[in-house]
Amino acid sequence: MPPIDRSLAATARETSAENPWPLRLLNTKIDEYIKKMSPLWVEGQLVQVNRRPGAAMVFMTLRDTDTDMSMNVSMFARDFDAIEVPIDDGAHVVLHAKPTFWVKRGSLQLQAKEIRSVGLGALLAKLEELKRLLAAEGLFDPKRKVPLPFLPRRIGLVCGRESKAEHDVVVNARARWPGIEFDIREVAVQGAYAVAEVCEAIESLDADPAVDVIIVARGGGSVEDLLPFSNERMVRVASACVTPLVSAIGHETDTPLLDLVADFRASTPTDAARRVVPDVAEERRQLSVAQARLNQAIELRLQREAEGLAALRRHPVMARPEVMLDRQAELLVSTRERLSRHVAHLIDLAAADITRLRSRVRDLSPATVLERGYAVVRDREGHVITDAEQVTVGDRYDVIVHRGRIGVEVVAATTESFTEGSS
Repeated sequence: MPPIDRSLAATARETSAENPWPLRLLNTKIDEYIKKMSPLWVEGQLVQVNRRPGAAMVFMTLRDTDTDMSMNVSMFARDFDAIEVPIDDGAHVVLHAKPTFWVKRGSLQLQAKEIRSVGLGALLAKLEELKRLLAAEGLFDPKRKVPLPFLPRRIGLVCGRESKAEHDVVVNARARWPGIEFDIREVAVQGAYAVAEVCEAIESLDADPAVDVIIVARGGGSVEDLLPFSNERMVRVASACVTPLVSAIGHETDTPLLDLVADFRASTPTDAARRVVPDVAEERRQLSVAQARLNQAIELRLQREAEGLAALRRHPVMARPEVMLDRQAELLVSTRERLSRHVAHLIDLAAADITRLRSRVRDLSPATVLERGYAVVRDREGHVITDAEQVTVGDRYDVIVHRGRIGVEVVAATTESFTEGSS
């Protein structure tokens, strides 16, 4: 290794545009840091396993199961051959490895010492734990699911390349409704690239407003083959899908997590076609039945109305309409007579009241009092004399009686009180 110029910056933070590190120094620093790392266990999916006969090393790629991240892995052939369970492409593994950095190439890889295949039991246990966590988030809540459209204009189909699942969906759907349209996305449905390609296809179809429903279909397979459809990333993509999504993965007994988050779970791809597309023959039959029921209902209604009209015609009033007028005329005469009697009675009562009032008024009238023999004495100014002290002997006064007026001259006056019966 070339000697390091001591005038260079000692640490990365001390570098600058005027005093940069040469690439060889950067790679050396990275190598020194990586060498300090301890061996560790890493989980992922092995792909591109390259075991050449006679070669001392086996090269492969470890890929993350949820993303597109990957890293090269090397392993001594003797250690690889010592693995009890053979490792094939696509195997889900954990490996014990030491990170190594190639200074000249500037690349990082793993030097594996031990590789263990993750057993089916461990995979199922991990799936149950993931299922529990996603259920706690509410991703499987039935309230989140949306109903399928009655007749979609276009169906988005995510399936394997030239797969039987594609044939089952398309053929059965078009047999039920010949004019149905498809937007088919052929992707990998197992292996290292299945998750990424299926997720990309779902997102692309969901973004297309012409697609009314999405079907994700795959034929049967082993539990390991169907693992991509229980991947957390795919489940979350399906959960975020606005377009109604139908899961048709494997057979009826298979239940990947995609089935739980989908808006509808079909037991098979053929069942998905039946659920998404109505049967035109059945719809026509139901339409004919509905039309027949409607015609029958109209006929029954017309028959009831005709019978009701006939009953009205048989009614006496319809035979002689004047009967109804005669009855009303009689009622009018009777009402008028009652009204006349009532008014006459009220008039009689009012006349009696007037007579009583007239008698009372007459009794209280001054003329009536004078008629009984009383008189009123007034002086020349017209003032009524009520007390003997008001007169003077020799003065003249007017005495008003019942019939006429008498002029008098006072010859005497006393103040004796008048009482009834006195002379």
